[in-house]
Amino acid sequence: MAHQADERSPLLEDGHGEGIELVDFEKDDKANPRNWTRSRKFFNVGIIALMAIMSPLASSMFTPGINQIAEDLNTEPNTVIAATTGFVVFLGVGPLILAPLSETFGRRRLYIFCFAVFSVLQIPTALSPNVETLVSVRTISGFFGSVGIANGGGTISDMFEPGERAGVFGWYLLGPLLGPTLGPLFGGLVVQYLGWRWIFWILTIVCMINTALGVFFLKESYAPVILEARRQAREKEGGKYRLKDDYEDDRPFWTKILSSMQRPLKILFAQPIVFTMAVYQAITFATVYTLYTNFQDIYGRLYGFNTSQVGLIYLGPGIGFLVAVWFLVPRIDTVYNALARHNNNTPKPEYRLPIANVGSVLIPISLFWFAWTVETQQHWLVTITSTFFFGIGQVTILNCVQNYYIDSFSKYAASAIAAGAVFRSIVGGVVPLFAPSVFERIGYGWGISIFGFLSVAIAPAPLLFFYYGERIRKSYVIKL
Repeated sequence: MAHQADERSPLLEDGHGEGIELVDFEKDDKANPRNWTRSRKFFNVGIIALMAIMSPLASSMFTPGINQIAEDLNTEPNTVIAATTGFVVFLGVGPLILAPLSETFGRRRLYIFCFAVFSVLQIPTALSPNVETLVSVRTISGFFGSVGIANGGGTISDMFEPGERAGVFGWYLLGPLLGPTLGPLFGGLVVQYLGWRWIFWILTIVCMINTALGVFFLKESYAPVILEARRQAREKEGGKYRLKDDYEDDRPFWTKILSSMQRPLKILFAQPIVFTMAVYQAITFATVYTLYTNFQDIYGRLYGFNTSQVGLIYLGPGIGFLVAVWFLVPRIDTVYNALARHNNNTPKPEYRLPIANVGSVLIPISLFWFAWTVETQQHWLVTITSTFFFGIGQVTILNCVQNYYIDSFSKYAASAIAAGAVFRSIVGGVVPLFAPSVFERIGYGWGISIFGFLSVAIAPAPLLFFYYGERIRKSYVIKL
C-alpha cells in the first residue's frame, strides 16, 4: 500500500486513543521541492521570473508615449502619469492580499489565476476611449499583475536552501528591476513606429503565452499544500492522518483568511527592522519612478533626443543591474556562509546585510552626480554613466533586504516580502505625481538632490542592523 510502515512518521494519539499518522516529507522525498532536480527548480523559477518581469515592464512601458497618449485622449501629460501611479500603488497593495493567500491555498493557483486576469485586462487598456478608462483598468491590472512579485521570494524559499538562495534570488529579482528599465526602451520603439495602443496588444500576447506556460509546467512548491494533498490521498485509502504542527491549521476558513490578510501589516509595523528597510526601498523606488517618468522631458527638452533615443537611456541602469547580479549578488551567499562558519556554523539573517553597504554608498553618490550634471547640461554620456552606478546600488540593496526578510520569517517569507513591497510601491507610485512641479520650481539639481539627501540619511541602516539586528528582532517578536 502507499502508506507502508517504513513511510510513516511516528504514531500520535488523538483524544480517543486512536492512532493518527503524521504526514511529513521523508529524508530524500522527491515530492519535497528542496529535493527537486535543479532543472525542475529552475524551470519553476523561469516561469515566475517571466511573470515578475511583465508587470513592472507594463508599469513603465508606456512612459515614452505619455505625450502621445495625452494628445490622443484629450488630456494633460500629468493626468496620464496617474495611470502609472495607480498601477504601481496596486502593484504594492496586491502582495498584501496575494502573498498571504498563497500561504493558505498554495502558490500555483494564485499565479495562474491572477496572471490570467492580468493578461485579459491588457485588452480593455489597449481599447481605452478616455483617460479615465486607462487609469482605472491599469490600476486594477496592477493588483493582479503583482502576483509574481508577491510570491516569487516565497517560491524560491520553498525550493532552495538558505546557503544557495541569494544567487538564484538575484537572477529572479532582475525581473522586477529590469521591467521598469526595459519597458521604456521597448515602449519607445513601439510608440514611435506603431502607436501607444500597440504597447498593450503586445503585452496581451506575451502575457497570455506566459500564463499558458504556467498552466502546463508550473509546479506547486508550498510544502503545507503538497503535504495536505498527500494527507487527503492517504485518508481515502483508510486511516487517520494529520500534518505536523508547523503545517497544520485547522482554524475555520474565514478565520484563516482574515489572519493571513493581517500578517504582512503585522510584520511591517511591529518589526522596526522591516519598517526601516521598507522605507529604504520606498526611497529607492520613488527615485526610480521619478527619474523614469521624467527622462522623456530631461533628454527630450534639454538634449533634443527623440522618443526611441530616450528609450535607450534606460540601458544605463539596466547594465548596472546585470553587472551587480553577475558579480555582487552571488557574494551575498559567500559572505553569509563565511560568517556562519565563523559563528559555529550558526547562520543569522543579519549575515545577509554586509553587501548592502555597497548600495548605501553608490546610491547617494550616483544621485548627486546625475542631479548636477543634468542641471549644468553636461554631455549626455556623463549623466547616463551615473545611472549605471545607481543600478548597481539598487540591486544590492533590494537583494540583501529581500533575503534578510526570507531568512527572518521563513514559512511566511511571502508575507514579509509583501510587507516591504506595499510601502515601496505606494511611495514609488505617488511621488512621481508631484516631482514635475518640484523640478519646475527648483530645477533638476536640487530636485533630484532631495532623493540624494534622503538616501544619505538612511544609508547607515544596513550597518547598524548588522550589529544590532538580532537584539532588535528578539525585542520585537511577532506572533504570526
